Amino acid sequence: MTDSSYPTVTGVILAGGEARRMGGNDKGLITFGNKPLIAHVISNLAPQVEQLFINANRNIECYQEFGYPVISDSFSGFQGPLVGMLAGMRAANTDYILTVPCDSPAPSPQLRQRLLESLLRSGKKIAVAFDGKHIQPVFALIDCELAEDLEDYLMVGERKVDSWLTRHPMIEVDFSDQSDRFNNFNTPEDLHRFEYQTAVPLLGIAAFSGTGKTTLLTQLIPKLSASGLRVAVIKHAHHLFDIDKPGKDSYRIREAGAKQIIVASNRLLALMQTSDDDKTEPVLAECLSRLEKQKLDLILVEGFKHEAIPKLELHRASIGEPLLYPDDPNVIALATDDVSIATSSIPVMDLNDLDTILQFILTFIRQHHHD
Repeated sequence: MTDSSYPTVTGVILAGGEARRMGGNDKGLITFGNKPLIAHVISNLAPQVEQLFINANRNIECYQEFGYPVISDSFSGFQGPLVGMLAGMRAANTDYILTVPCDSPAPSPQLRQRLLESLLRSGKKIAVAFDGKHIQPVFALIDCELAEDLEDYLMVGERKVDSWLTRHPMIEVDFSDQSDRFNNFNTPEDLHRFEYQTAVPLLGIAAFSGTGKTTLLTQLIPKLSASGLRVAVIKHAHHLFDIDKPGKDSYRIREAGAKQIIVASNRLLALMQTSDDDKTEPVLAECLSRLEKQKLDLILVEGFKHEAIPKLELHRASIGEPLLYPDDPNVIALATDDVSIATSSIPVMDLNDLDTILQFILTFIRQHHHD
C-alpha cells in the first residue's frame, strides 16, 4: 500500500493475447474508427488512473508509440489475461490495478469510481464489473497485495480468471445501465456490427447537403415525442463549431487547458471534450457510448452516411445529386419529392408527407423490438 490518504490506481490495458479468433492479428492495433483500437481504450481509461500500462507481448515498439510504459508477461506463450494482470501488479507502484481488455473500445468513464467506491465500502480485495447478466472478469479492480497469491496460482498451471478471482473476497459492481460498455471484438465480423448492438433502435437520416435533413428532424421530433417516444439525435458537423461562448466560465476553463468540462444545472447537462487531433473524424460508436440508452426509445443519426447502420435516405430532385440507395445496402427506405422514382427494393415515400414518414419510423421501431 502507498502512503497516500486515498487509494491509488494503475490502469492496465490487456493487449497480450494471441487473438486466434481474430486470425492472429494483434487486436489492440486493429484500426477502428480511423485509429487503432487501443487508442480508444486509452482515451477512456487514462483520465481515470494515476498511471497507465499497456500489457503486450508483441509489436512492442508500436505500443510504445502511444506514450505509456509497455509491460510484457513473465510467462511465455500467450498464457492469458491473468498473466497480464500479474505483470501489471508487479510493475505498479499503486494500491490497486484496474484492468480492461484492449478489444473493448469504450470502457465506462465511471469504471474506476464505481469499482473503487464499492470495494472500499465492502472491505474486500477485488471488485468486478457486472453487466446485468454476467460478471466481466477482465474489468476488475484488484489489490496489488494479491500478486504473490496470483503468481502461486499460475505456477501450478492454473489460468482461469474467474476461478482465481473467486478465491478472494470479491464484490460484483452493477453496470447494468451501461452494459454496452463491455462490448468487444472477438472475430472480424464483430468489427462491422459491434458499435450498433443496442437495445435502442438506431436510424440514420442520410442525404446530401441542402436536402433538408435538419428541417425534417425538427418537424418529425415533435410528432415522435407526441407518440410517447424519447428521442436522441446525433449530428455530424462537417465544419468548426462551438457550443460555448467567449467570456463564459466554462469557455475560460476550457481555454486554460481542461480536456473535458461538464456544465450541469437542474435543467441541462452538457459535456464538452476537446480533441488533440483536428484531422480525425468523429466516430459514431464513441458518440453512441455517451448516451444514456436506458432513457431512450429511438436514436436518430444525421450525417455519418458512410456508417453501416439502417438509413432513411432523403432525396430532393432540385439538388441535382444522385441517389444513395443503389450503392448503399444499408438504406432501407427513400423519401423523395421526385414522383418519377419507383423501386421495388425499398419503400418510397413522399418527402413532404410527414405522417407517412412518421408511420414508417414507428413501424421500424416495432420491427426492431420484434427482431
